[in-house]
Amino acid sequence: MPAMIEIPPRSGTAFRLSAGETLTVIDPRGQQVADLLAFNADDLREVISSGRTLDYAETIRLTTGHKLYSNRSRVMLEIVDDTVGLHDFLLTPCSHETFDHFYPEMPRHRGCFGNLAAALAPYGVEPDMIPVAFNCFMNVPISADGRLQVLPPVSKPGDHVRFVARMNLIVGLTACSAPASNGGTFKPIAYRIDAA
Repeated sequence: MPAMIEIPPRSGTAFRLSAGETLTVIDPRGQQVADLLAFNADDLREVISSGRTLDYAETIRLTTGHKLYSNRSRVMLEIVDDTVGLHDFLLTPCSHETFDHFYPEMPRHRGCFGNLAAALAPYGVEPDMIPVAFNCFMNVPISADGRLQVLPPVSKPGDHVRFVARMNLIVGLTACSAPASNGGTFKPIAYRIDAA
């Protein structure tokens, strides 16, 4: 079995994922969000799309059996196993500006946006190309009046979500940096890639 790779707290990474390979994103300690992005490895203009995915799924509760679509309405990833069933595909990666807005009393941090930008730069992805991420394990309930909240994840140590790539991808993945998203603490995220 391939080795599990750990992403340190408040950092990110990027890697190639070939069509048919399986990516398992693991929350080793519980209550830690991981922002996930995907780009077509052969044409970076094709990118994961929250709008297309939520439109076709007809739900914001994406879990086992749901597909994550690109801006060109093609399947990029399919969720094939999910032990949590509660993720977010509405909110954008946290950034310097997020910290200015929500956490002005805390030291500024480049957040997931900055971590993704740095990790994806060697693959040719520029900051303005970064869309809304699929936020694994993020808990964003919506009240009856439409108000959004960010609550601690319900994920427990060892929980995971598993995706199969449906095209050749460049993937960005973080261990989220925003306090509210992670129950006030920062922990690592782990992942594993299995062959087709």
